[in-house]
Amino acid sequence: MAGLMSADEIFKKVEDAAAAATGPDEKALQIDYPALKEKVRAALGDRKVALCHINKFLPEGYEDQGRFNLVLLTAGNVVFDMVIGDSYFRYDVVSVGQLDKVQVIDAMWDNKEKRREEPFLSLRLMHGEEAHLLLALEDDERKSLLAFASAVAAARNPEK
Repeated sequence: MAGLMSADEIFKKVEDAAAAATGPDEKALQIDYPALKEKVRAALGDRKVALCHINKFLPEGYEDQGRFNLVLLTAGNVVFDMVIGDSYFRYDVVSVGQLDKVQVIDAMWDNKEKRREEPFLSLRLMHGEEAHLLLALEDDERKSLLAFASAVAAARNPEK
């Protein structure tokens, strides 16, 4: 599989996302980057990552857990949902085969700051009581989310 990423390459994406996750009225993230790099390495081990989607804003239900999250799909069809904050790091791991439901929602949301409706795309990966969400609020994020949805669908429901 071409374009596979290592744990160190994923950490670079995390580092870039952490810098971008600070709003103009927020205190910059206070992350111990060397420690975070080791945590990402420990979580992924020698697994190769095929797809990475970074949510610029935390999905509903994640608010108290960090500043942003990323969802990874490994070459072996394992999903990692990592949440990162100032002094917070957690990840969930689930095999694509263990997912109970995969749902794509293409709809509008009420952006109260801008006082208008705006499009969004979401991918919800559900197993048991858990849901892992990928969000695309801007056009450039849609391609990443749709590639993730396509890869999950192909792994779960291959054409015969």
